[in-house]
Amino acid sequence: MLNVLFLKPYSFHPQKIYFSSIQLTIVMDNRKLRMGMIGGGKDAFIGAVHRLAFNMDGQIELVAGALSVNPEIAIDSGHQLFLKEDRIYTDYKVMLEKEAAMPSDKRLDFVSIVTPNFVHFDPAMMALDKGFNVVIEKPITFSLEQAKQLKTKLQETGLTLLLCHTYTGYPMVKQAKQMIRSGILGKVRKVFVEYPQGWLSTFLESTGQAQASWRTDPKRSGAAGSMGDIGTHAFNLAEYVTGLAVTNICADLNIVVEGRMLDDDGAVLLKFNNGATGVLIATQVAAGEENSIKIRIYGEKGGLEWKQEDANTLLVKWLDKPTEIYRAGTGYLSSFASHNCRTPAGHPEGYLEAFANLYRNFALSLRAKINHELPKEEWLDFPGVEEGIRGMAFIENVVKSGKSNEKWMAFEV
Repeated sequence: MLNVLFLKPYSFHPQKIYFSSIQLTIVMDNRKLRMGMIGGGKDAFIGAVHRLAFNMDGQIELVAGALSVNPEIAIDSGHQLFLKEDRIYTDYKVMLEKEAAMPSDKRLDFVSIVTPNFVHFDPAMMALDKGFNVVIEKPITFSLEQAKQLKTKLQETGLTLLLCHTYTGYPMVKQAKQMIRSGILGKVRKVFVEYPQGWLSTFLESTGQAQASWRTDPKRSGAAGSMGDIGTHAFNLAEYVTGLAVTNICADLNIVVEGRMLDDDGAVLLKFNNGATGVLIATQVAAGEENSIKIRIYGEKGGLEWKQEDANTLLVKWLDKPTEIYRAGTGYLSSFASHNCRTPAGHPEGYLEAFANLYRNFALSLRAKINHELPKEEWLDFPGVEEGIRGMAFIENVVKSGKSNEKWMAFEV
C-alpha cells in the first residue's frame, strides 16, 4: 500500500481509493485472485458452472487444475482451458504440493473443490494445510465428524472457506432475509420449503449415467440420497432466510424406484428455536419437475414467497392489505439485495448469476483480507463452514429419524 497526501479533493475509482480525511490509501495489489480447481473436468457438469460463475466478474483467474481422476481427461481438460503445461496435474496431492512451493507472484490464493462428496474432505484439509483458502461444493464433507474437523483446521489456519449453497446468492432471497431480519412480518410462525426434481424417476443409474451413478451410491454420495443432494439446499435456505435454527425434526425417507440404494424422496417436519414449525420436502421422483425449489415463510403480520422459477420476484403477503410484489433491480431493495443485482429491472437473472454472487462476495472479502482492509457486511454474506456443519447434521439427523420408530428427535450437531 502507498499513502499519499493531497491538498485538494480528487476523484478516483471507488474500489481502489479509500478516504480518511484528505489522506488516501491506494491499494497496490491490482491483480486477479489466482485459483486452482480440483475436479470439474470436461466430463463434469458442475465444473463448467463454477467456471462460468467465477469468470463473470473478472476477479478470479484459473491458473492450475487437477481436473479429473482420469489422467487423459485431466490433461485434455487442462489444455481446453488453456492452462500452462506445468500447471496441469493428474493428482490433486501433487498439485497442492507443487503449488504451495510456487513463488508469491504465482502462488494460488485459493482452491475450488468440485468433486463428488467423498472427495471433499481430504483435498480441503490438505489445501488448508498448504495455506490455501477453499471453495467447496455442498454437502461440505462425507460426514458430520469430517465437517467438524474441517472447522477446527479452518480456525487453526485463519483461512476463508466458501460453501456453494447457490440459492443464497439470489438477490430476492437476500431481500427476503433482510425483511424478516427487520421484523416487519413479526415473529416467524411457519416455514414451508420444498425442492422437487423428477430426473431420477427411473432407474437411471443402471444406464451408467455419471451424475445418477455417483449421487445414488452410498460409497460416493454419503448417508442420504435426495436429502443429501437437494434436501440440504432446502434446509440451508430455510435457516438462511429466517435466521432461525432447527432444533427438532421428524423425518420420513423413501426409496421409490426399485433397486435404488439411497432415498429418492422424503419429507421432514421441523421445529425452530423460536417456536416456529415447518415442513421440508425433497424428492427426485416428481416426474416432470426440474429444479423447482420454493420457500414460503409466515409471520404474525404477513408472509413471503420466493421460487427459483421466477427468481426475480418476491411476493410479500399481508394480513390486512393487498399482496406486494418486489422485483430485482429496483431502487427500493435492501443493500444486500441491491449489491447482488447485476442488471436493470426486467432483465432476468438466474442460477449462474446467483452462483457468481457467491464467488464475487468471497473474492471481495478475500481481497480485503489480503490487503488488511475491513470487508463490507454485504461481501461477507456467503455460506461457510458453519452452514456446512449444519448441513451435515441435517443429513445425519434425518437419516436417523427416518430409520427410527420414535421419529421426533432433537437436532444434534
